[in-house]
Amino acid sequence: MKIGVTPWDLSDKSARSLSDQAALAERLGYTSFWLPENHFNPHAIPDPLMLLAAIAAGTQTIRLATTSFLLPLRNPLQAAEQVAVLDQLSQGRVILGVGRGYAPVMLKAFNVQPRDKRRLFEECLELMRQAWSGEPVRLDDGLSITLDPLPLQKPHPPIWVAAFGPKALAQAGRLGLPYLASPVETLPTLVDNYQRHGVAALEAGHSAPREVPAMRTLFLARNAAETSRVREHLHREAQATGRLAVDAEVEQWSIVGEASYVQERVLEYRETLGLTHLIVTRLRIGGLPRERLERSVAETAEALA
Repeated sequence: MKIGVTPWDLSDKSARSLSDQAALAERLGYTSFWLPENHFNPHAIPDPLMLLAAIAAGTQTIRLATTSFLLPLRNPLQAAEQVAVLDQLSQGRVILGVGRGYAPVMLKAFNVQPRDKRRLFEECLELMRQAWSGEPVRLDDGLSITLDPLPLQKPHPPIWVAAFGPKALAQAGRLGLPYLASPVETLPTLVDNYQRHGVAALEAGHSAPREVPAMRTLFLARNAAETSRVREHLHREAQATGRLAVDAEVEQWSIVGEASYVQERVLEYRETLGLTHLIVTRLRIGGLPRERLERSVAETAEALA
């Protein structure tokens, strides 16, 4: 199983800060570094590809990935170009996690009606993949264009679909693409989700994707007291933000504890889900300094090696 990580400090979004975090993750043995896309909030990341381009310059081997590059918001050909440029710039290290977006205000700000997001998502992805093939793309007026540059990875970077809800899971399965599980759903829910996704893939004539990735809040604590404090904070945060997992016990949607507990829980995920990629995420835990979070990141890499 491969281990990825998201930034643990986004208070400073400078190239140096993000590159330092990704470079440390690379040295510790993490295989991928992930950024989300979100808009119009105090900690927004509206352009993850731009930030990953900066990170590419400060790293050598770690994969550069998005958890939710929002396709309905984009011109497909421009998006295909941007991803191709990043893949060339990083020498073929991109993993493209794609999504639809869920906040009605955000969608409407980009002139997207929420009811259209799944259709636009699929149309955008289809045109991007066509453009990446290097074959001419015919436009509505009869003219055609050919994309240049093309991605370094052939036929294109790996595409994983961030899905939330039955319709999104069915769409990801029908497209034959891996389902990237969110960090807010419980383990029993993920079992159902992967089953739903797998059935949709088989019904569409696809074999089950080899990649089974999931994002999880994971923190390696020093002792029982710190474990309790972090779990209580995560529970309060879930209540304040209205996450879907708010009614579940924290232990059902996060992995917080000492090394032996973390190892046992990760093994449970691997055996229950067939997990191939674990993305350590939601590390920005209030009240803990960057140094403490970095220690958790380092000890997690050691514990799961």
